Amino acid sequence: MTPEQIVRTFFEEVRSGRNLDYANTLMAEQVLAHQVISEEEVTVTRTPSVYADHVREMIEVYGDFSLQIQELLAQGEKVYVRWRQVGTHVGEVDGYAPTNLPVIEIASAVYRVENERIAEYWIQIDRLGIEKQLERNQR
Repeated sequence: MTPEQIVRTFFEEVRSGRNLDYANTLMAEQVLAHQVISEEEVTVTRTPSVYADHVREMIEVYGDFSLQIQELLAQGEKVYVRWRQVGTHVGEVDGYAPTNLPVIEIASAVYRVENERIAEYWIQIDRLGIEKQLERNQR
C-alpha cells in the first residue's frame, strides 16, 4: 500500500474504532506521537495496543462517534489529514460529567510512513474548543 492508502485505512479502520486490531498491521511497533498541549510540544511513544486503548477510551467518553476526513494530502512518505469527529458525551472526561450532548473535535495531523507502517505523527487538536463545548454543555 502507498503511504496515502495506509493512512486512509488507518482512519477508516483503527482511528474510527471499527477495527482496533488492525493497528498491529498499520502501525510500527513504536510510534512517535508529537503533540501540542497548551502550546507545549510533547512527544510520547505509542505502540499499536496503546493506541487501540486510546481509541477505546474515546469510545467510552464519546460513544460510537462519527469520523469524517475533510482533507487528505500525500507527499512522499508523509500524509496530512484534517478531520472532524462528532460524538456524544456519554462518559466522564476531565472532570465533566456526561451530558448526552454532542461534542465536536476538529484536528489535523501529519503521518510519516516507513516500511508500510505509520512510524511517526505530528497532531494538533482544538483542545480549547472541546473544553468550551464540555463546559457549555454542563449548564
